[in-house]
Amino acid sequence: MRRITLWMLSTVAALVLMFSYRTSTNSPAPVAAAAVATGTSSGGTSSDGSSSSGTSSGGASSDGAGGTTYTGSTASTRWGDVQVAITVADGKITAVTVPVYPTENHRDQEINARAVPTLVQETLDAQSAKIDTVSGATVTSDGYLESLQSALDAAHLS
Repeated sequence: MRRITLWMLSTVAALVLMFSYRTSTNSPAPVAAAAVATGTSSGGTSSDGSSSSGTSSGGASSDGAGGTTYTGSTASTRWGDVQVAITVADGKITAVTVPVYPTENHRDQEINARAVPTLVQETLDAQSAKIDTVSGATVTSDGYLESLQSALDAAHLS
């Protein structure tokens, strides 16, 4: 009889704790700035980890300022899709935008508010996809690199 009572009390306690837990999915609109043209700087290298796989195809369009914009494929990651668009003029990357990236919850917004500008700046500095991932944002970084490589391939850059 004591075992049943103990089991019943621990089950009720576990259910109370489980139902009182508040998730962070009910958060305000996205905060992160996704487009950077010429310069912001933050530090960062790798850590964290997950998988990504590409979907959707990239494209190219010409802008009035003499550059051509190439959109990379959409990379599906564990936390959401990532897509990169680059503007190329005279064989150089002049601008990078990230129109699609994970913003589903406050944590995604917090991570990507730091990671996206860092990845953009590293791309502009390196002029290639040979950049470091951002510590704490490896999943987004991997999706970014996959989409960036797709855009670079469309632009016939290495």
